[in-house]
Amino acid sequence: MAPKSHTLPAFLAFLFLLLLYARPIIGGHDYHDALRKSILFFEGQRSGKLPPDQRVKWRRDSALHDGSTAGVDLTGGYYDAGDNVKFGFPMAFTTTLLAWSIIDFGRTMGPELKNAVKTVKWSTDYLLKATAKPGVVYVQVGDAYSDHSCWERPEDMDTLRTVYKIDNAHPGSDVAGETAAALAAASIVFRSRDPAYSRLLLDRAVRVFNFADKHRGAYSSSLHSAVCPFYCDVNGYQDELLWGAAWLHKASRKRVYREYIVKNEVVLRAGDTINEFGWDNKHAGINVLISKEVLMGKAEYFESFKQNADGFICSLLPGISHPQVQYSPGGLIFKAGGSNMQHVTSLSFLLLAYSSYLSHANKVVPCGERSASPALLKQLAKRQVDYILGDNPLEMSYMVGYGVRFPQRIHHRGSSLPSKEAHPVRIGCKAGSQYYLSPNPNPNLLVGAVVGGPNVSDAFPDSRPYFQESEPTTYINAPLVGLLAYFSAHP
Repeated sequence: MAPKSHTLPAFLAFLFLLLLYARPIIGGHDYHDALRKSILFFEGQRSGKLPPDQRVKWRRDSALHDGSTAGVDLTGGYYDAGDNVKFGFPMAFTTTLLAWSIIDFGRTMGPELKNAVKTVKWSTDYLLKATAKPGVVYVQVGDAYSDHSCWERPEDMDTLRTVYKIDNAHPGSDVAGETAAALAAASIVFRSRDPAYSRLLLDRAVRVFNFADKHRGAYSSSLHSAVCPFYCDVNGYQDELLWGAAWLHKASRKRVYREYIVKNEVVLRAGDTINEFGWDNKHAGINVLISKEVLMGKAEYFESFKQNADGFICSLLPGISHPQVQYSPGGLIFKAGGSNMQHVTSLSFLLLAYSSYLSHANKVVPCGERSASPALLKQLAKRQVDYILGDNPLEMSYMVGYGVRFPQRIHHRGSSLPSKEAHPVRIGCKAGSQYYLSPNPNPNLLVGAVVGGPNVSDAFPDSRPYFQESEPTTYINAPLVGLLAYFSAHP
C-alpha cells in the first residue's frame, strides 16, 4: 500500500495542472495570423541576395562574398539568431523541423503553405552549396568572436567571414548527420512539387550521410575553437547518425537504413536522454519519428523506439516528477540553460506529432497507473502555444508583432539598428553600441520572431543585454510553424 500514498498527491497535482491548462481563453487566439508571422520571421533572417518577393522590407542584401576566401559560393542561408554568423548545425536542424512541420501539418497551412515551402528551399539551396564537394561539408561562415565583438547590421558587416569545414581528416558526424537529415526531410517536401529537385536533395543526403558514418567524430572536436561555446555538440554525434538514418529511411524507404537503425540502436545509444530534443540532442525526435511506423503496424522491429517515445511522453506530463523537466508557476515547460523557448516549441511539436500518430492507431500512452490520451497530448501542446501567444502571468505575447503587448527590445542586430533606408550611411562595429544599450524600442519590427522567453518564475526582462531571454532563433520558430498550422485548423 505504501507506493500509493506517493502516487495520490502526484495525481492530484496532475489534475490541478490540467484544470489550470484547460481554463477558457477569452476571445481565443488567431493561430493563422501567428502562423503567417512565424513564417515571415525567416525572411528577416535571410543572408545573401534577397529575392524580388522579399516581404521584410527593412532588410537588404548582405554577405554577398561568403565563401570567397575558400574559393566557393556560400551565399544565402539564414543567420541563426540575433548575430550575423551562419552556423550550419542549427541551420540544418531548423530545416529538418520546417520540413517535418510541412510533412505532418502542411495540409492545414492554407495559403501559408507556399511560403513555408519557400522557407525550406532558401535553406536547402544553401545546404546544397555547402555539400557540393564530395567528402567536405562547409559548416560555418563567419568568425563568431569577431562578429560578437561588434553590433552592426548584416548589410554593413566588416567582420571576419572565415569559412569552416569538416572533411575526412577533420570529421563532424553530428553536423553532417543533421545536414543529411535536413536534405532527406526536404526531399519529401519537394517530392511532388519539384521531383528533380527532390531527387537532388535525396541523392545528396545519401552522400552526406555516408560521409558522416564513414568518418566518425564530433565537429566540436575538429573545430573546437570556432564552434564552441556557441554550438558545441555536448551530446555527441551518435544521435545525429541515427537521426539521419531515420529520415533517409522515411524518404527513400530503402531497407539498408532500416537495418542500420536496428543494428546501431544500442551502439548509438538510442535510449539515452529520451526527453531531450533540439539542435544538439535528437533522441526524443528519433523515437517519435520512428514510432509512427510501429503505431501503423508496419515495423514491430522498431518496438523499442516506441517504448522510448512513450517514456518521453510520460516524462513531460505535469504532476510526474522528472529532474530534467519543470513547469513554471504559469505553466510553461522549463529546462535549464539558455533560450528556453527552443525546448518549449520542440518538445510541444513532438507532443503534437505523437498525438497524431496515436490517434490514427487508436492508441494511448501508458504512464504507470494512468494513461495519456492523444487528446491530452494535444491539450498540453496547445497550452504551451497559448502561453507563447499571451496566456501567461505577464499577459504578453513572446512573438514580436503578435498581440497588443510583445517584446520591444529584442537582442537582434538588424532589428535594433536603423534600417539602410532610414540611415543609408554605414554604422561601424562599435558605433552600433549606442543602439545596443539604448532603452528605446527596436526601430525595425522582426515580425514573427519568438524570443528565448521568461525564466522559471515567468519573469521577462525586455532588454537586449539579456540575450538568453530576448534573442530569437530560427530553431525556436521552426517547430512552432507546425504547431500553429495544426491549431489554426483545430483551435
